[in-house]
Amino acid sequence: MNISNETTDQEKKIKITVRDLDLFYGDFQALHKLNIDIADQEVTALIGPSGCGKSTFIRTLNRMNDVIDGVHITGTISYETRDIYKNYDPIELRKKIGMVFQKPNPFPMSVYDNVAYGPRIHGIKDKRTLDEIVERSLKQAAIWDEIKDRLHKPALGISGGQQQRLCIARVLAVEPDVVLMDEPTSALDPISTSRIEDLIDELKKSYTIVIVTHNMQQAGRISDTTAFFLNGVIEEVGATEQIFFSPTNPKTEAYITGKFG
Repeated sequence: MNISNETTDQEKKIKITVRDLDLFYGDFQALHKLNIDIADQEVTALIGPSGCGKSTFIRTLNRMNDVIDGVHITGTISYETRDIYKNYDPIELRKKIGMVFQKPNPFPMSVYDNVAYGPRIHGIKDKRTLDEIVERSLKQAAIWDEIKDRLHKPALGISGGQQQRLCIARVLAVEPDVVLMDEPTSALDPISTSRIEDLIDELKKSYTIVIVTHNMQQAGRISDTTAFFLNGVIEEVGATEQIFFSPTNPKTEAYITGKFG
């Protein structure tokens, strides 16, 4: 594992603060009193067994759960000290906090139009400006060299790994501050997975990244902070090295050592 934690807690700038977060689907409580600080320009990994609340939680951070009937949330989530449920319009928030999903989901249009879609929605029409955004975003997503000669061909015609990096470029095109990733490599082959991991390591120099992963080795390789979820509770959160090598919670240790999960 290549784990680094060069910045002390005192020096970290906190980008997102979650306090006493409860989430209900109707009468069923899926998340219980979650508390976590997400640091700027770090990778925070969310680990835990299937169905433990990781994806539900990450979707609260840009209000994706708003579109689900019967969802009720209490507690607070603050992005740069502003409550996201009281002080942000969801569209404005999702421009700042973008999301990459488990399976690549390019739009059925050209590579170029996929990346230009978000900027156009936000009012950018000038072709030269759009050309610059598309090139910059594809370069940031480490796919420009592979795809620069196919910009006007269908995005659905490229490989799965390329599609996922295209989806990352599409998020980056609107210049977000935070990038959420919900199992972004689970549908990819090992080579594509490695490329995405290298990309994440590069992107954290400019972005705050929160990633859900079932792959503990992946969490160990790419994250600075790890939060262990179990049954809708954050059982432990800390520096990745500490979580993996000296967890304080017996449940965390049992999961890390493969006793369940």
